[in-house]
Amino acid sequence: MRSNKCSTPEQGQLYWDGPGLVAGVDEAGRGPLAGPVVAAAVILDPRNPIAGLADSKKLSALQRERLFDRICARALCCAIGSATVQEIDEINILQASLLAMRRAVQGLRLTPAKVLVDGNRIPVLRIRCEAVVGGDALVAEISAASIIAKVHRDRWCAQLDIQYPDYGFARHKGYGTAQHVAALRRFGACPEHRRSFAPVAEVMA
Repeated sequence: MRSNKCSTPEQGQLYWDGPGLVAGVDEAGRGPLAGPVVAAAVILDPRNPIAGLADSKKLSALQRERLFDRICARALCCAIGSATVQEIDEINILQASLLAMRRAVQGLRLTPAKVLVDGNRIPVLRIRCEAVVGGDALVAEISAASIIAKVHRDRWCAQLDIQYPDYGFARHKGYGTAQHVAALRRFGACPEHRRSFAPVAEVMA
């Protein structure tokens, strides 16, 4: 699950890399004890604005799902990148997050003139890139990216819950809730748990 383009047939008719295109980038899944960290990159169409964009954490699951579909339908292009649990354990969660962001930008069908990233760190890119603290609430492109990344990862967790029903991934999405930690202690770690994270390492020890 390294990259996944999100586009429509209508978007496929656009063959230009227009000057001044801006991509917003955000990630989901830095804090959980399990699963990949996911990033999304989105270039919105200024001629086709999307109402309701906001920081994904301030939206309900239903609102995020609806906006996910609107973004995929109306954006000029969007792409998803991720870093695996193995990569997180090897290079640490910060570097894995930046890696996922780079993969997301590289997956875009159009090449942006500038990339705006939520937070205070930026991935290594050959494109002009700026960090925007609180960008998921300030920049529409970043808000859209935060929604795409969050929904994509939540859907992944729902599938993981089917594979490993003892942990409750569909409910806590991999975060270290009391229920999740109790399941870790009872059942041990599954292959998707991050061995470098303290609660998992303690169980493994």
